[in-house]
Amino acid sequence: MPGCSKYGVKAVPGKTLYQKGRSLRYPRIGARVGVREKHNMKIVMFTDAYWPRVNGVTVSVESFSRALIRLGNEVMIICPFYPESSVVGRISAHRIGPLHDKQEPQIIRVPSMPLILSKEDRIAKFHKWFWVSKQIEQFKPDIIHINTEFVIAEFGFQYAWLHTLPTVYTYHTLWEDYVANYIPLVPTFLLRFIIQGISKNILKRAQAVIVPTLQIQEVIKKYGIKKNNYLLPTGIEPQLFNRDAGEVASFRELLIQKYPPLAHKRILLFAGRIAKEKNIDFLLAIAPVIIAKHPEVVFLLAGNGPDLYYYQEECARLGIETHCIFTGYLDREDLALTYRVSDIFVFPSLTETQGLVTIEAMFSGIPVVAIGAMGTLMVMDGNKGGFMVKNDPQEFTRRVFDLLEDRALYERKAAEAKIHAREWSIDTLAVKLQTIYRDTLTDFQQDPRSRRFIKVSAYLKRLKKQWDPAGARQRV
Repeated sequence: MPGCSKYGVKAVPGKTLYQKGRSLRYPRIGARVGVREKHNMKIVMFTDAYWPRVNGVTVSVESFSRALIRLGNEVMIICPFYPESSVVGRISAHRIGPLHDKQEPQIIRVPSMPLILSKEDRIAKFHKWFWVSKQIEQFKPDIIHINTEFVIAEFGFQYAWLHTLPTVYTYHTLWEDYVANYIPLVPTFLLRFIIQGISKNILKRAQAVIVPTLQIQEVIKKYGIKKNNYLLPTGIEPQLFNRDAGEVASFRELLIQKYPPLAHKRILLFAGRIAKEKNIDFLLAIAPVIIAKHPEVVFLLAGNGPDLYYYQEECARLGIETHCIFTGYLDREDLALTYRVSDIFVFPSLTETQGLVTIEAMFSGIPVVAIGAMGTLMVMDGNKGGFMVKNDPQEFTRRVFDLLEDRALYERKAAEAKIHAREWSIDTLAVKLQTIYRDTLTDFQQDPRSRRFIKVSAYLKRLKKQWDPAGARQRV
């Protein structure tokens, strides 16, 4: 984990960063030993996005669940069912290795239906709540971790309330910045008002809140939420990005076979959702200038989204369609290899909550040129591993030219990127997440309000056994 000073505030583990209220804290490793401190935990993660849906929440849930399992915990994931048509095809061969062992989370797929506002997403069917509850009861969780704001989030809160369990909520997405792109006909101020109401409701119901960046913590503070807030970004799976030269060379050949214009070219990679909120217009606007000076350059845009066809047409309009390749969604391992065969990672997004793809690029050893906004500010911490620039086309272009034309600078930034990215190992951050769970369990058990709920829950269980003695014996 990077040093605390990189976030602009000095902090001592276990101490509050801000004295007013119960504010942002760094968890103390091995501190506050509670009833369950010496035992492994059973954790249920609730999310409305999971594979094959490709986004930061999916990566966060999977990465943390695997790392928690390696620490000896058990993890169940509640997520929507996706049809076969959503599955992303592979370019590379299936890799048998550390990421594909028997230590997998238990995944419960909830029957779902398409989400009208986003064709890539699914929404769980609300009437499946009782079926979901039965699956979780067999697992007997210790704590609930909610990573969403929609139907499956409600499943998590309801189960926690009925079974007297503490909830941890990760505030992944600043929906205030995104929702206008999905509902353009509704006034922005009204959308913000609605989203703020939903966000406040969820934040108030959780016993503890995790924020990936200080920017999101400031939003929570603006909402007036006084809860234990922990700064915990998502980490990177080192095993996924440690590839040998032979594997990378083989993948490069397969990628060129699929996209012949990549042959003998220098690749400027963008990875993310192909949507206007990612500021891809900025990238395409400077592309003709870069290509004119360096015709050996190709822009490779890895991802899919609602504006894919719009940007393909925009490339044709600008006359750069032969220098811009859109891959659609890539399999997770294919994306890891795509970083390795690329030369520079270019990232113009202004709304990135954390910027996981930027960390992944640096972990793969390629320099980054990115606009310094939101999550990118924290990830790059200045110009570590590349250049963090203003929202200025000329400055962005100049830094790309610097890396293309100065080999010594390029190699220095590439080496710097790999060193900087090591600080974001998922295993280190998972230990901190485990400590957050234990702290939350201890706080919950000591809270007088939770004791009242425990008594009510016990009474309801006794009542249920009286009405269903045969079922109770069978469950025992």
